[in-house]
Amino acid sequence: MGQGFLAKGMGAFSAALLLSGWAHGETPAPPVQRTTSLGTVVGNDDSASRGTYSWKGIPYARPPVGELRWKAPADAVPWTSPRLTQQFANACASLGRLYGPGFNNRYDATIGASLDKYVGSEDCLYLNIWRPATAAKNLPVIVFVHGGSNITGYTADPLYDGAMLAKTANAVVVTVNYRLGVLGFFRSPYLRTGDPQDDSGNFALLDIIKSLQFIHRNIASFGGDAGKVSLMGESAGAVNVYALMTSPLMVKAHPSLVHRVVPLSGGISRAADLPPGAFPVLFPASVFETQANALLTHLLIADGLATDAATAQTYMGSRKAEEIAGYLRGKSADAVLTTVLKLRPLGLGGSNPVPDGHVVSESPIEAIKAGRYLKVPVLAGNTRDEGKLFPGLLAVSPALGGASGRLLTDEQAFAIHFSYDPDAAPATKLEQWIPEAYLPIAKPVTGFNARMATLDSYWFRPLRDNVLGALKTQQANVWYYSFEWDEEPSPFNEIFGAAHAFDLPFVFGNFGPQLWANFSFTKANQPGRVALADAMMRSIGAFARNGDPNDASLGVTWPTWPKTLVFDATPTVKAIRVP
Repeated sequence: MGQGFLAKGMGAFSAALLLSGWAHGETPAPPVQRTTSLGTVVGNDDSASRGTYSWKGIPYARPPVGELRWKAPADAVPWTSPRLTQQFANACASLGRLYGPGFNNRYDATIGASLDKYVGSEDCLYLNIWRPATAAKNLPVIVFVHGGSNITGYTADPLYDGAMLAKTANAVVVTVNYRLGVLGFFRSPYLRTGDPQDDSGNFALLDIIKSLQFIHRNIASFGGDAGKVSLMGESAGAVNVYALMTSPLMVKAHPSLVHRVVPLSGGISRAADLPPGAFPVLFPASVFETQANALLTHLLIADGLATDAATAQTYMGSRKAEEIAGYLRGKSADAVLTTVLKLRPLGLGGSNPVPDGHVVSESPIEAIKAGRYLKVPVLAGNTRDEGKLFPGLLAVSPALGGASGRLLTDEQAFAIHFSYDPDAAPATKLEQWIPEAYLPIAKPVTGFNARMATLDSYWFRPLRDNVLGALKTQQANVWYYSFEWDEEPSPFNEIFGAAHAFDLPFVFGNFGPQLWANFSFTKANQPGRVALADAMMRSIGAFARNGDPNDASLGVTWPTWPKTLVFDATPTVKAIRVP
């Protein structure tokens, strides 16, 4: 019987004693028992196996169900008996995607079977905490907001396990669930009450703010410093970080809830902020009102209350706003989200922050240039080959090739990945994945690599340059990295390379079972990637602690933007450099 098993058993035994009322008097509380403003929580003692303590599934708000759907998050209900917080809580309701929770809220084979099907629950406003298994206090706090286009993602994803980052960075790590899709971003005139938060449509961002308020009140109980909170997010999570960095609500918050930001592979630009043809991430509030109207129209038609758009408008006009609001809140989350599938062909299937002017600035870039934002240290990053995770987007324009860059469906790609052995001889080849029109991949102009570089030039690069350029007009302490590790086994070093989100296993130090791990991590490339991950985590820890990512583990001095630090490694050693 191993020490890890004994430690786990003793942790469960301690929790049982606590819950049965035996742990009182002179008996010292176990280190995983902590007191919050809502009640006592009892977490996991993983000190023997992982060197950390963790608490999973701590509620930070009331479940946003029934009358609370499409409203700002309400205070969680306190509890009086110690609460076991040892397992992840529900994923937030969404339609299944590759980065979603499957049917079991974990990385397993059901992810492939759950695509475009209802998963998760509306009862999902919970957070998770990891910290080193020491008695240290006043540790910096890293709060992570997951990505997923604001329509998918879940904190139980093993990619986001915070133990290794907490131990290596010597920090408290928090991951946060927030409402997704049209449950998280929804702006309908029929839901307006006069409350600017409820009316904003930015329920997901209000969830994150609510979690930050909980963290501010309670993180000291977990050894964290409420005055050193770094808000980190990737992809849509980074979009949300930028939205909160420029949020009038967050700017006015006293004391401040955030003291550094780490936005990875994101942006916050409108079309007007970017060069012609570049892809914005922020759209006018009117777009979201059109989306809400289209969703309501399709629901009414499906229920037989209208036969087409015209009769749906007549129906809406004949009812009071409260009746329509009640109708919308009475629909199941499954029905609401499934109806969004009908909006995709209309270009109305996405979700993103709504520039309402109260929760989200009407123009975050202009707010930065005017100094109306959280002027805190910034550590930003991108992967070199962002677009390679989105080969289907080559079809959106003749300038990009005019046809998808992927031959396989998501379901087919997942099926190959789930049982793939990265240490065996290649069991697939480029031609199974990439259309002939984009081969050979290194061909100038029309090859896969060239097309992906063009995609990035329309998307991630202008977003980066716009927001970091604006920030540099106001502050010097902005750092930036380019992640360029591409040591996957063939052919995935060419299919993915340093694709979007491929830096996250290094940010968290997690190389175990997760999406794309079987295409990426081999015994041969282990020494180099582990060394690189260690340096990345230590630099993030330095940033969280000092507001500066420079750390001896980098081996070089990290200059401020517009200079770049390159994170890379050979199969055997890290190769960090400043070009």
